[in-house]
Amino acid sequence: MDEANRLGDEQGRVRGWATTALVILTALNFVNYIDRSVLFAVQPLVQREFPGSDAKFGLLTTAFFFCYMVTAPFVGWLADRYPRRLIMCVGALIWSAATLLTAVTHNFTELMIRHTLVGVGEATFVAIAPSFLADLHPEHRRGRVLSVFYLAIPVGTALGYLLGGAVGARWGWRAPFLVGAIPGVVLGLLLLLVPEPKRGAQDHLAVTVERGTFLGLWRNPAFWTATLGMAMMTFAIGGMQVWMPTFLSRMRGVPLAEANLRFGLMTLAAGILATMLGGWLGDRMEARKRGGHCLISAIGMSLALPAVLLAVFQTGTWMYPAIFMGEFFLLLNTAPLNAAILNSVSAPIRSTAFAVNIFTIHLLGDAFSPGLMGYISDRSNMQMAFVAASAAIALSAAVLFLGVRYAPQLPQGDKA
Repeated sequence: MDEANRLGDEQGRVRGWATTALVILTALNFVNYIDRSVLFAVQPLVQREFPGSDAKFGLLTTAFFFCYMVTAPFVGWLADRYPRRLIMCVGALIWSAATLLTAVTHNFTELMIRHTLVGVGEATFVAIAPSFLADLHPEHRRGRVLSVFYLAIPVGTALGYLLGGAVGARWGWRAPFLVGAIPGVVLGLLLLLVPEPKRGAQDHLAVTVERGTFLGLWRNPAFWTATLGMAMMTFAIGGMQVWMPTFLSRMRGVPLAEANLRFGLMTLAAGILATMLGGWLGDRMEARKRGGHCLISAIGMSLALPAVLLAVFQTGTWMYPAIFMGEFFLLLNTAPLNAAILNSVSAPIRSTAFAVNIFTIHLLGDAFSPGLMGYISDRSNMQMAFVAASAAIALSAAVLFLGVRYAPQLPQGDKA
């Protein structure tokens, strides 16, 4: 009886810390995405102060993601060997300090340096947090848990647009960057209070060569189909986030502040609904069918394609509903696709695998899609630039449908 009580108390403490960790990491992710998307909202204001082409300013995002993705593999290697909460804390402090540098940014080169340092700091958080959460929650719940964590993508991004549009118009484009610095420091330090979870404590799938070793990772089809599908999705989302307010302002004559407000509110609403629904649907589908997480993602990408094309080429009353539905179906796959990545590998290499995933999705995705879309816009128009994003969406859907056949089979007794 005493042993049963002890085990019950221990399980209660684990559940309590699991909830605490999820709250802190999600809040930190909000700050992360707010800081990341503020630039997109104030980009026309920055271009007035530092004149340059669309392609040149697209390189700001490219530089950020280049340093982000190059740093991630090294961070992942460290995280599979040393306490992850300490590494994530250091990352939060680095990007918060880099955010403060915006106050002393007076030319394009300094802005590029500031953006680069933020990428280094964010990599030490984003590459580790999912594996940390995976050790606190079993496979059949990870879609729902990640749907909470990744709410930061649409909500933080939307708040970045809203914050940048409102604060930037009144106090200048530097002001909104400074808002996230202090919360980043506080939340980073709070991470030190959370105990380091035991690696693999919540895993039920067997550790195999493909799932549990670095060399085996390179011939793990479940990991690579999910990663490549995510890369093409990231290409599309990254390009849309950077250029949609500019598209609405330049091509449709919508005032910039209004464009940021409308796109921000649509991102907020579509993101909350889609991210939460995607996590729930992914877990439910996984309980019924092998590869359910990938299947939900593939369906979402398939439905996003016609919506995005309609949004770009429709000038009437259907334009805004199409933008909303395009974002909804793109973001529907966020939680299930990340759950598929986590479940495709085992605890000994999970942080490393996630870092490889981050390197790949940004190398093939949003590290160069804003620059490429800017290049197309300079030589044609912004409307044609969005055709490249549409092609990436179609390719993502095809790869994810293929990935369903390679996904691991969850043990029947562990399904929800």
